[in-house]
Amino acid sequence: MFSFPDGMHMSSHDKQRAQWPLIEDLNVFVTVVRKESFAHAAADLGLSPSYVSKRIALLEKSLGMRLFHRSARSIWLTADGHKALSGAIAVLDSMGEFVSGLADWRNAIEGNIHISCSFGFGSAYMADALSALAQRYPALNVKLTLTDLVVDLVEEGVDVEIHIGDDVKDLYITRKLSSNRRVLCAAPRYLEQYGTPDRIGDLKQHKCLVIQERNAQFGVWPLTDGHDSTQLHIRSQLSSNSGSVVLNWALNGHGIILRSLWEVQHYLASGELVRILPPWHQTANIWAVYSNRTSGSARLRACIEFLLAYFQQHPPVTGE
Repeated sequence: MFSFPDGMHMSSHDKQRAQWPLIEDLNVFVTVVRKESFAHAAADLGLSPSYVSKRIALLEKSLGMRLFHRSARSIWLTADGHKALSGAIAVLDSMGEFVSGLADWRNAIEGNIHISCSFGFGSAYMADALSALAQRYPALNVKLTLTDLVVDLVEEGVDVEIHIGDDVKDLYITRKLSSNRRVLCAAPRYLEQYGTPDRIGDLKQHKCLVIQERNAQFGVWPLTDGHDSTQLHIRSQLSSNSGSVVLNWALNGHGIILRSLWEVQHYLASGELVRILPPWHQTANIWAVYSNRTSGSARLRACIEFLLAYFQQHPPVTGE
């Protein structure tokens, strides 16, 4: 057992510090929550399940609280565990910034960065943004993957996702690139034939064009007017997993759509589409989303700071 030399004693601060949780244990804890399983977390970290269990037990002892409820088939966070999770993420984020800050002086902005984005926004805006990024950092190799599926950043090796919408997992770190909202609109020919809805409930009697986006609930539009909110169940004759297809249907007078302002503002300005029930909308801001795994990367931080500045100068949403 370790003992202090004669005349030297452990201070109360040192005793407190000796009981602080280890960064390794916080990382194991966050991984278990993300993977929803001790065994899956162990596989992700390259550790044995028994070692992961041991680290969680030591963390619970260090914090003086129980983090998980356990059953034969599943685990879930306790109330203390939810509180500890937000703190653990903050500590890991701070540690990443600390390590990155020490290394910045010797880390040139070079190497590979993998970015994911939806087809619509990626084609319309990210192509030009990443062209400018490549000119700014010529030693940076940028890969852009366009997909409308749910992205697991760690599993798929994605450094940063450009995400449209505020439905971001709590385990990820986010930076807001630009404000955006989804609005209701239709072509004049549709409104001439079927009338313009006066109240939000009137949409149930109209033809609505639905896009199945990622893990969103099909046929349900969460909407707000800034004061009241509703989960509107609508009926649809035409639906697709392609935003461009649904937009084309709307332009041809087939029904009402709920689409991002960045996508429809041109058609609203030209009169090809008309906004209906203007107070009602769905908040869908544009985010850079990344994980603790990559938060300490100098090239990732440079990429995100560049995109923040780029979209301030070239905002996707130019107004309502």
